[in-house]
Amino acid sequence: MKFTSTNQQSIADLKQAVTHSLAPDGGLYIPAEIPQLPAEFFDKISELSFAEIAFQVAKNFLQNSVDETVLRKICEETVNFPCPLIQISENTHVLELFHGPTLAFKDFGARFMSRLVQHFATQRITVLVATSGDTGSAVAHGFLGIPNTEVILLYPKGKVSPLQEKQLTTMGQNITALEIAGTFDDCQTMVKQAFADRELNEKYNLTSANSINIARLIPQTFYYFFAYQQLGKPAIFSVPSGNFGNITAGLLAAKMGLPTTQFIAAVNANDTFPRFQKTGHYEPKPSIQTISNAMDIGNPSNFARLQALHFTEKIWSKSFTDEQTNQTMCDWADKYVFDPHGAVGLLGLKAFRQQHPEHQNTPAVILETAHPAKFREVVEQAINHTIEIPASLAQYAKREKQAILLENNYNTFKEFLKNR
Repeated sequence: MKFTSTNQQSIADLKQAVTHSLAPDGGLYIPAEIPQLPAEFFDKISELSFAEIAFQVAKNFLQNSVDETVLRKICEETVNFPCPLIQISENTHVLELFHGPTLAFKDFGARFMSRLVQHFATQRITVLVATSGDTGSAVAHGFLGIPNTEVILLYPKGKVSPLQEKQLTTMGQNITALEIAGTFDDCQTMVKQAFADRELNEKYNLTSANSINIARLIPQTFYYFFAYQQLGKPAIFSVPSGNFGNITAGLLAAKMGLPTTQFIAAVNANDTFPRFQKTGHYEPKPSIQTISNAMDIGNPSNFARLQALHFTEKIWSKSFTDEQTNQTMCDWADKYVFDPHGAVGLLGLKAFRQQHPEHQNTPAVILETAHPAKFREVVEQAINHTIEIPASLAQYAKREKQAILLENNYNTFKEFLKNR
């Protein structure tokens, strides 16, 4: 399997794409071609376990880039927790992606990538991660204790939930958390600047575990196929979207042959993508802080992939306010407890069906990306009652935060990397 750059000037194999994240020309890696899954895969999908689905999809996608025995083990360890499809109304389902170790969908990508990096690594690797909440903790957990690997997390000060921050800052070992006096976009910009910095890259083996890394997107295709297996028919997928990695993975799955009806990118007040669809001009703007903080991204990295793969026209998108999000969580509290991101996904589906009444009875799947307890304060205020915190999450509340506060300045960040 070969990967090309969205800037069309670089080509790489899987190892290079995974261990370097960004192409030398500054673009994101995309598959040179997207292979089709054979018809017999879908004929037998009802008989397959989640791990077997993951392996078959990864094997088809990666085209002999990884030994099958190694790849099967990676897939088994990636999806060794439940991913249930929950029916909440006659034609609407929720795909719960929060049953992994850090209670967020990022566990799928982080676990797959950490094992792939470990397989390929021949020297010490420094993993840089910009996070608006869930990515950092999932990556930290995925890479925790892996030899010859250092993980540095950059997160925006005061813009993640309290429990998210505890997950980010209490891992220890080979994980370092940097609290940046800025936004997620500032964190992401500094990470990209580091990859473009020749001096740093000559001295350190830098890679990223954000969705700019293709290894994050590959495993995120798995659960779209698993949702189809559980539902047994094509569906509308409503995806809460920030950096647009999750929906890019779904569109890759569709390109591989997954039967689907429609993809919805439901966003919060950070409405760069729906504005692009209305105007035809991509105009990023500074991110706005919302209660669905993992989506507070004003310049989605994966927009370059969506354009290069001609996916932008396949998405229906709309933005929603915090007031609408809170009201949705409140309205559904007696039937299903949504987190703020899943609530935005439900709003997206509702708005799409209102605009397209012919799809009122079309089966739909909302991706519920994180456990509501990760946003306990917001959710409890919206639904007016307490929610139980899973033991795996509650343990972090008792730990002491360990983070290094840095100003929003690339040179300061660079000096930290050089002197750590």
